[in-house]
Amino acid sequence: MARRFDLHAEPPPLPRRLTDPVPVVLVGSAVWAAVAVVLGVLAAVGVRPLDVWFAAALIGVGLGAVGLVVLALQRRAIRRGVKGAQKL
Repeated sequence: MARRFDLHAEPPPLPRRLTDPVPVVLVGSAVWAAVAVVLGVLAAVGVRPLDVWFAAALIGVGLGAVGLVVLALQRRAIRRGVKGAQKL
């Protein structure tokens, strides 16, 4: 007997570990921080000067921090029940 598919059925929700952006932001920030440390050590040893890559790494860490603050504010708005809060 042929199986019937409901074309209007709601798909099951994705697991939380696949929809949570916090681990991605943390890993990205950690990578930028590691790059900044390596470039800082190389500059201290005299292998290479501090250049645009060091600045980019620091900006990457800063943007990751801003992203974490935004995510925390969104989660707080969701908990408070604000109508315009984005669902995470």
